[in-house]
Amino acid sequence: MRQLTILFLGTLLLAVFQTSAQDFVYTPQNPAFGGNPYNYSWMLSSAQAQDTYKAPETQADLYDYTRDPAQDFAESLNRQILSRLSREIVTRQFGEEALEEGTYILGDYQIEIGNASDGINITIVDNSTGAATTVSVPYF
Repeated sequence: MRQLTILFLGTLLLAVFQTSAQDFVYTPQNPAFGGNPYNYSWMLSSAQAQDTYKAPETQADLYDYTRDPAQDFAESLNRQILSRLSREIVTRQFGEEALEEGTYILGDYQIEIGNASDGINITIVDNSTGAATTVSVPYF
């Protein structure tokens, strides 16, 4: 019974105390969103201090026109030739027609096609750099 009385008095004591709170009020800082216009110069100087972007010096740098269009065209043509060659290899290897052995010169590339016991060997030599790549396509 004594515990019940203490519990009742404790509850009554808590109810007697007045509680208070205040409203949360948001005030924007940025003048563009309704803030104080005197904050504008402070916010601008803070943004400029954090800015690390360096503008390009010329219009050509802006659009990356420093590359040679003729060289880009030659590279694109070489990529298309190699892409076409790879499609032909796959089509003929797994189709009805076989690749003909021999040496072909396409642009800057010399392509040698030969049969081996385990499949077709294709050697692609870049005449401008001397780099060579060998591809072996196995028989199935």
